[in-house]
Amino acid sequence: MYPYKSREEVSRKMNTFIFSIKPVYAYRIFTGVKKFELRRFLGLYVDEGDRVILYVTGRVKAVMGEFTAGRVIKGHPEYIWKKLRSLGDTGVSGEDYSYISGSKNAMAIEVVNPLMYRQPIKLVVLRRIFPDFNPPMSMRILDPFDPVVKIVFDKARGLSMSNTG
Repeated sequence: MYPYKSREEVSRKMNTFIFSIKPVYAYRIFTGVKKFELRRFLGLYVDEGDRVILYVTGRVKAVMGEFTAGRVIKGHPEYIWKKLRSLGDTGVSGEDYSYISGSKNAMAIEVVNPLMYRQPIKLVVLRRIFPDFNPPMSMRILDPFDPVVKIVFDKARGLSMSNTG
């Protein structure tokens, strides 16, 4: 009976992020083609186990699903590119790399358990419920107790994971 906990007993708080992503990249994530998502460092780092909700831009304008962050490679874009190439088929192309190539630091987030919601959540619907909701330019951390997370995203996740039989 020690007054401290072992490293295994101390669990890190898992964060919830929302990423804005182009339709082509969202499709690649949900079909399992793209196994890593690249992001410029904007003061926020994603860690293994974090929840990443995907807002799909362009003509879609909807929250389409989510994934769990697996391994996260952080560093200079050239380091990330070399590391990803050494891993084999990551689904990351030169076009993906060009997105981070001009930044000082970036990250490659492994896509684990991608889940496409059964019913996409259109931006116009979100704004009817939460008039102040705006998708991020790139990414934003969300409070896990924020009503938009609890009422909308958690419900969409639950409906998508429930058995249909």
